[in-house]
Amino acid sequence: MFDRRAVLAALVALHALPVLAAEDGPRVEPVTLPFAVKAMRGPGSDVALSVATSGLLPIARAPASADPKASTDIAPPPVVVVWGEGGGAVLSLDGDRLRTTLIGAEAIEGFSAAETPRGAVPGSRRALDGPLSAYLTGPTRALGGAPGQGAVLTLRERQPLGVTAEPKAVPVTTHTLAPGDDRVFAGRTPRITRLDGRPAVAAVTAQGAAGSGLALAAKGKDGAWTLAAQTPPQAGKAPEGAPLALAGLADFIGAGQPQIATIRAPDGEGVLQLWRFADGALSLVGEGPGYAGPAAGEEADLAAPVPRSGRPPDLALPVAGRGALAVVAFKGGSPEERLRIPLPAPAAHGVAVLDAGGVARKILVGLADGRLVAVPAP
Repeated sequence: MFDRRAVLAALVALHALPVLAAEDGPRVEPVTLPFAVKAMRGPGSDVALSVATSGLLPIARAPASADPKASTDIAPPPVVVVWGEGGGAVLSLDGDRLRTTLIGAEAIEGFSAAETPRGAVPGSRRALDGPLSAYLTGPTRALGGAPGQGAVLTLRERQPLGVTAEPKAVPVTTHTLAPGDDRVFAGRTPRITRLDGRPAVAAVTAQGAAGSGLALAAKGKDGAWTLAAQTPPQAGKAPEGAPLALAGLADFIGAGQPQIATIRAPDGEGVLQLWRFADGALSLVGEGPGYAGPAAGEEADLAAPVPRSGRPPDLALPVAGRGALAVVAFKGGSPEERLRIPLPAPAAHGVAVLDAGGVARKILVGLADGRLVAVPAP
């Protein structure tokens, strides 16, 4: 005859296995800073790229070469920038360890101010990738939407400048795209990626206060930009719900092209979704509930791809309530949680990943109480 208490104990133990695995896995490490963190930008952001190329950081130089044609340029290192009252800090990797470089308040104010270009929606941020920048213009409250919306997605591309004896301004081409009469662009920072070797930009559209969708702008072979695809608007969980949030762009399923991870109703019990672009349309590959993203008007990037060696990347993001960090894989397209790491305070100011050689080393999380913590990448 079975012992009923033993059976119940075994069932409880099986149910607790994922939690025990998380407790035995990577643990958060505090990052000591002389200020409380109020803002955070990860690698690839306008601020991080500006800081990394500013000369403020000690960057290894390539050895001198006797060949006059040899280039001594090296790519800027991936960095995470955080700041608060009184100054900022740049986090980079020194091997597998974090290096912290403090920067002054005046410098960080200049870097952060530059991420909103002239003519952009006030308080918005631009995406930057090489010669291409993307941002929202034409602030509007049309369709009953929230502040931060834009009527137009503006794309600016620096053009090659031929060799000349006289200094000349770098030529720049500007393209503007509108989402249609019944939509505007929601107050979400665009993301830049590449499709079939050409640049593409993901953005979020809004249709009234409750509906939002995904839009993809792509550059054709003729150099013209078009809105290549849009999804139907999805409703949030409340009439004043936050618009769809962009969580990450990467080849999460190993298909040879990047997919777009988004969070629907991010300020509540958010649903993590994965979208794929093919045959001129965006299609939903998989989804799963229980995750958090930025609320309406919140500018933090609360998710980041986690590159792995020889395998598709994972995605790091907070769970619903923001009290833990999840590392999610998209095996087969649907979210599959690999790890859940409890946080000492809710995630608030950002989630960012530092990698070396295309392999994640550290995941950084800005917490609501102003602390910054690091997690060794699993």
